[in-house]
Amino acid sequence: MLKKEEFVSRFGGVFEHSPWVAERAFDAGLPAVLTSDVVKSAMNDAFRAASTEERLDVLRAHPDLAGKLAVAGKLTDDSRKEQAGAGLDRLSAEEHARFTALNTAYMDKFGFPFIIAVKGHNKDSILEAFETRVNNSAEAELETAAAQVERIAGFRIDAILHEDET
Repeated sequence: MLKKEEFVSRFGGVFEHSPWVAERAFDAGLPAVLTSDVVKSAMNDAFRAASTEERLDVLRAHPDLAGKLAVAGKLTDDSRKEQAGAGLDRLSAEEHARFTALNTAYMDKFGFPFIIAVKGHNKDSILEAFETRVNNSAEAELETAAAQVERIAGFRIDAILHEDET
């Protein structure tokens, strides 16, 4: 059984810059054997039980897609790898301008960055989702973004546990 410090050290970054999610998941109680499904469930439960403001803080901790942090090379390792995997590090000037305009419009409307689990996506499918979701209601988009955060965290948990097997 992992100690709290070990659990938080391993899983504290799966919800972007929000180790409190792992702390609360641990405090809620975990079985001795940590499977992917167990960790995902515990972490998602902790995230969903948080206040609206805490959940918004998690959303706000995510970087813009192909945004200023990416250009400056200041993304977390996970975000950098995820965005590169979808080709967002190889945008044309026109594509980058489109992402920048959508990022600004989305942030102005919702108060948090556009979040999508980019695994399995490419720049075109991400832009398509972006252009659709920017027209969502605030309530619908908050739910969609939170679900995407959970999906991203799930991929990150799977990667951590897969590393443990190798």
